[in-house]
Amino acid sequence: MSLSEQEEEDMRRAIALSLGHASSNQQKKHEVIVVDSDSSTTDDEAPCVTAATRPILPERETESAIDKPMMGILGLDRKAMEQERLARKRKASISPPPARRKTPKLAETTSKEPTSSASTPQIDASTKIIPSFHFSKLPHANGAVKKTWALGHPRDNDIKLEEILQKEDLNLAVLSSFQWDVEWLLRKIKTNATQMVFVMQADTEEIKTEYRNDTARMPNVRLCFPSMEGQVNCMHSKLMLLSYPTHLRVVVPTANLVPYDWGETGIMENTVFLIDLPRLAPKPTTSASPTMTNFGEDLIHFLEAMGLERSIIDSMHHFDFSATKDLAFVHTIGGANSSDGPSWRRTGYCGLGRAISQLGLTTEDALNIDYITSSVGSLNTEFLSTLYLAAQGDEGTAVYKWRHTPASQLSKLVDRNMRAAQQTAQKQVAAGFRIYFPSLETVRASTGGPHNGGTICFQSKWWNSATFPRDLLRDCKSRREGMLMHNKIIYVYPTSQPLTTSHTSTSKSWCYIGSANCSESAWGRLVKDRQTKQPKLNCRNWECGVVIPFRRAAAMAHSGSKERTGGKAAEDTDKEQSGKDGKAKERSSGLKAFEKVMPVPMKYPGKEYGDGDTPWFNAG
Repeated sequence: MSLSEQEEEDMRRAIALSLGHASSNQQKKHEVIVVDSDSSTTDDEAPCVTAATRPILPERETESAIDKPMMGILGLDRKAMEQERLARKRKASISPPPARRKTPKLAETTSKEPTSSASTPQIDASTKIIPSFHFSKLPHANGAVKKTWALGHPRDNDIKLEEILQKEDLNLAVLSSFQWDVEWLLRKIKTNATQMVFVMQADTEEIKTEYRNDTARMPNVRLCFPSMEGQVNCMHSKLMLLSYPTHLRVVVPTANLVPYDWGETGIMENTVFLIDLPRLAPKPTTSASPTMTNFGEDLIHFLEAMGLERSIIDSMHHFDFSATKDLAFVHTIGGANSSDGPSWRRTGYCGLGRAISQLGLTTEDALNIDYITSSVGSLNTEFLSTLYLAAQGDEGTAVYKWRHTPASQLSKLVDRNMRAAQQTAQKQVAAGFRIYFPSLETVRASTGGPHNGGTICFQSKWWNSATFPRDLLRDCKSRREGMLMHNKIIYVYPTSQPLTTSHTSTSKSWCYIGSANCSESAWGRLVKDRQTKQPKLNCRNWECGVVIPFRRAAAMAHSGSKERTGGKAAEDTDKEQSGKDGKAKERSSGLKAFEKVMPVPMKYPGKEYGDGDTPWFNAG
């Protein structure tokens, strides 16, 4: 299908600008926007340099830098784009011109003043707004969890990026990602009719200027740069806000905006949560909507922290968030979060605990936690205890008190109780916490092989550390044979009662899907501020995700065939599981219940790492 005349002009301008601004250094350094590897790092966590300059693709598809001399900072292959533009022009000379589509207005307004071409885009921009669209007619009105499509594998409860974007009706797209292939992305969007906001990492003003220069002649593109000041290391969040005439689609994927994360090379898989929220009847106000939920408020809080344009944030109140009342949007805001700034209780692992409490999932029962991660940090029992307690509904104060309560302020009884609670948490972590990460053998045997494991990161020095909890690691093998995973998923279920789909109303089980890997960088560390002596949550990453209670996942799975999220029965679970894990049967039972209502992409309960087994190490 040929591009419209306006799209042709936009592409021509982008190519011309790129040809004019690219330096030889830029040509050598940039193919896609990859500031670092897709890992979460702290001061002592080195980045995976393998993926820092370009995405790792199968050898048959990889091109050398010499073959791509015209590649710009935003990943635009100018030479190929120019050749395609000329080819389309030649074709147009012998073909009837395509029907022109009127570019939508930036906003519906009662003002008679003309709208400037440089006006700030509105998220409810459209040529035709259908107010109060009936909830049941939306494709994903109750929400859905999908696997990303994978080339060479049968389609089974999966989804393609094109199916998410639905470009024919897309008015505005706010897209946040860590890695970018902009040229590839723009081919999936009607660039003349869709307003776009790219939320990107830019460490310096120089980089911001370069990015702005590359998009200066693309009138439908805006850029947003969350703060990278101080301790912030990585803008790692993955989020899409997609506005249509009838609804807002909120998408939380584990995938970056690069082709291999969306299955187009058949080597890497991810997971996506998406939900469609109907547009409310137009009202000239930005005051809180009666349908606003905790999910919506925390989403808005995150957008404000990132520095997104005010008009887009305000337009969140134009949509009905009622369907998110028993979901939670959780995030990590990069930097120092204290009572003077963004509240530490609302973000990081503290925010996770707060969300669990708000959803009524708080429990003192022992938990099983299965964490699929594509990057492993410098883990120890204390950090895992913070995550474990957050999963029970603690808002971050338990471990903080263990670390910062002076001995002089402790009575013998309080001290004894505190130590007992700490020991109990550590024992429960050892018994119930499992981390799924691929072994060297699994990566070698994968379809893409070791050359395609560049965004799966773990350093050998962490594994060899005396404090690393080796017993908790399990080999992560995909149920789609040969695929590697870039997932970040947490399945949580109490040990006190069997998890079944017939007892969902009282279940304290839930699932997290998002961008946060298993590391302190992703979830933060609560410390005492030296000046104020008050709690302060230090976060090195920007992250976001969604918490889905099991009861809600069950409702989503049974809401209709179009939204069915459950996978097939778990008859292909990992037959190589170790007999040493006495909880294997219980864990298989819990994950099998999850699998009936949403994807569980790995074989479980997972093989333990024994003598001679080595995790996949990739640190550059």
